Amino acid sequence: MKRIFLVAVALLGIYACAKSGQPAQQANSADTLTRRQKDSIVSTMPIPGAGKIQDAQKAVDKMNEQARALDTVH
Repeated sequence: MKRIFLVAVALLGIYACAKSGQPAQQANSADTLTRRQKDSIVSTMPIPGAGKIQDAQKAVDKMNEQARALDTVH
């Protein structure tokens, strides 16, 4: 009798853990902002050094532009 009770409690625990993980996965998939958009938002906040994020984004854009120019065939 004890064994059946323990198995039932264990199965309920596993079922509860499996159900609680699903909303977290749905919340992650509902996130529609890209990393760049998030960084742009942070760069406007009054955090010390946050303005440097925008400078870094400009540097990345410049490097990507240069790489794209080297990759193109004329």
